[in-house]
Parts: sequence; structure tokens; C-alpha cells
Amino acid sequence: MNSRLFAPVVFAVFAMSAVAQNGPARPKIFGVSHLAVYTSDPAATEHFYKDTLGAAKMADPENPKGVKYALSATQWVEVLPLPADAGVERMDHAAWNVSSAEGMLKYLAAKGWKTPGNVEKGRDGSRWITVLDPEGNKVEFVELPAKVAAVSAPNAIGHRIIHVGYMVHDRAKEDTFYRELLGFRPYWWGGRNGKTEWVSQQSPDSHDWMEYMLTRGDSGIPSDMTQRELGVMDHIAVGVQSVPESFKVLGAANRLDGRHDPAPKLAVDGKWQLNMYDPDGSRSELMNFKASEKPCCSPFTAEDPSE
Repeated sequence: MNSRLFAPVVFAVFAMSAVAQNGPARPKIFGVSHLAVYTSDPAATEHFYKDTLGAAKMADPENPKGVKYALSATQWVEVLPLPADAGVERMDHAAWNVSSAEGMLKYLAAKGWKTPGNVEKGRDGSRWITVLDPEGNKVEFVELPAKVAAVSAPNAIGHRIIHVGYMVHDRAKEDTFYRELLGFRPYWWGGRNGKTEWVSQQSPDSHDWMEYMLTRGDSGIPSDMTQRELGVMDHIAVGVQSVPESFKVLGAANRLDGRHDPAPKLAVDGKWQLNMYDPDGSRSELMNFKASEKPCCSPFTAEDPSE
């Protein structure tokens, strides 16, 4: 279960500055690997990811109780059984592809970040480590196997997960992890009614990004937050050339099940978007690779993703 349900984790950030500057180099972070979510209805969830999104159903290399729904050989959604004590939480972790899991473990340890004792190994030859971000969210760093198995997902509405996002309380605190430690760089920020609600930080070695979904309170899941509200925050975004055209494709093939926006909309960042939800409320957002209009609030300060 996601540890952010408990008291926030306190990290010895001061220890980082005490580490010699010539420590291990940070491995490359190649972009989004996957988002892991919980399901209370595996059959209905399979219909959403396999039939609506068009992902390929595969064995989960990390957890024998899970299922992997792959959009490509390197990006997927991992679906896990719902823990008994999950509450409204439906996200287990976010994950990033890296050049070396062992290298990331050594790098983070040398910087004073709390790390596991060893690298975990998957049934497909992948390797990964799991750490907690400053607010207690689980984050994985995945090294793909030397030979990546091909994935056949001809009906996938898109083959690129261009960002993941989840609930964040403190932008500055999260920046100590994503910006200062991992080298993520600003991409865009904005919101409605003059309020900053979303902050996008692009990964250092790709055009994928992490989106802080800023919320109320200081820590944990607010007591009045609904499962639907949290599911909006904890999400993936699948990049497409044209969200309106993708919406037409899904509608013509009768692949939409009603858990979606009535129609695509032009968001405040100037990009076309369409929100869809799995049976437990976890959001999958279709998003244009490029903006159609000038964004509000902040210009784009890094390159856009592409297919």
C-alpha cells in the first residue's frame, strides 16, 4: 500500500550536501516506464486497458499477482490486486526507465537518499529499485532486460506514455528529489483562476515528464478527498497526434464505455486532451504531443515530446 497514507517520510536532505562532488554519476533516465494501479474488478479493468486503450495484456515481470498492459515494449500500466487497507488510494507507484538500476542505487545512496539493500530482479530479466520521494510516494527505477521482447498492440490508441502525474502537497519539497537530485528540468506550470495547480518537470534524458498535481493540506490524503478526485490526480498521459481524431476512432469502434469526458477539450496548456477512467477511477489522459494554442501561465521551457 502506498506509504503516503501514513505520516510523511522525513529525509535527511542535509546529508546530500556532505557527499563528495565526485561521487557516482547519475544513470540516464530515459523517461516513463509505467504506472502501477490497484483494481477491485480485474475483468472490468482488463476491458478498459485492453479494449478501450488497446494495450497488450502480458504477464507482470515484477509481481506474479499483477498484470501488465503494454502500449509498447518499454511502457505499460501495471495492475495489481486491491489491498484490503487501500482506502481511496488506487496508485501503488510510478516508474522510470533508467540505464542502470544498480547505478541508480549507488548514486542515490551516495547522495544520502534512503535506498533498498539491493536491486530486485524480474522474471523477464529486468532490474529495478524502489525508493520513496519526499512525500512518501513509491518511485521505481527500472532497467530493461538486455533483450526487450517485442509487444504487439496494433489497436493501441497511442504507443507513448508522455507523462505520469500524482498528488503532491509541497512543490519545493518534491523539487529536492526530482530537480536537485535527479536532474529533471522545468517544462510548464499553470492552473485556473490564477492558482498554480499543475507543475511539469521533464526527465533529464527524454521528453517525458512528471506532473505534480498540487492539492490541499500539508501531507497524506486529505480526509475529504474522494476516490474519484484522487484518481484524477494519479494518472498517465498517452501522447497522440490529434486527440479529436483519436476520440473519433474510439467512438467509431465502440470502444468507449462512458467513463470519459463527453468530448475532447482544449486545456489551459494549449493542448487537446481527453480524460478516460478505469473502473476504479484511475485516469488515462489522451494528450496532443504539441500545443494548438499558446499556453496560459508559463511558456513551455523544454522540447515537446513526439511519437
